[in-house]
Amino acid sequence: MKLFVDSANLEEIEEALARGFVAGITTNPSIMAREERVDFTEHVHRIIGLIRRYGKDVPLSVEVSVEDPDEMLDQALKFVAAFRYPPLSVKVPIGWNELRVIAELRRRDIRVNCTCCMSFNQAYMAALAGANYVSLFYNRIRDIGYDARLVVAETVRAFREGGVETEVIVGSIRHLYDVNEAFSAGAHIVTVPSKFLPQLTQHPKTTEAVNQFLSDFRRWSDPA
Repeated sequence: MKLFVDSANLEEIEEALARGFVAGITTNPSIMAREERVDFTEHVHRIIGLIRRYGKDVPLSVEVSVEDPDEMLDQALKFVAAFRYPPLSVKVPIGWNELRVIAELRRRDIRVNCTCCMSFNQAYMAALAGANYVSLFYNRIRDIGYDARLVVAETVRAFREGGVETEVIVGSIRHLYDVNEAFSAGAHIVTVPSKFLPQLTQHPKTTEAVNQFLSDFRRWSDPA
């Protein structure tokens, strides 16, 4: 089980990298649009620079921002040439014509994260086309009335039983417990917004226990 950071914010990314748990970083056009308007390529280079500063070349997913499949392929190739980062994955949304893009990128040995998957069949089709990752959108699946945990579990089981090496990423995390549910369903990776990451280390009973230990030690060491 791996945690990816779902952010394009340099400060958030560095805060996470400094704590050693980050196994990857995912971005998308909406996440990018939350940042101060700068040159896109320059901003991605800064993210790569942060990753390398901490000495661990983790996977980085960058998404195409065009609709036409031919333009997607062209943009993806430009990403690879511009960033020159071997663990780069190009995010391509699921779709019939998009499968052609995924297959061509994989033919060129370019890693692909197939995104916006809302169903088992979408994820499986992307995997068959060669995607290295499929991203299931947990709460968006719930929004349309389906059991997101079951979709994740069925996808992971089918990949395992079929010998499919594609990793299942769970995104669209809106609550802390979504992370626990996704991992318990067998997700290989959960990509988590930065605001939830500190909460994964916190529990009121932990705070209570630590405060008790410190208080007891202070009374013992300074009885006066």
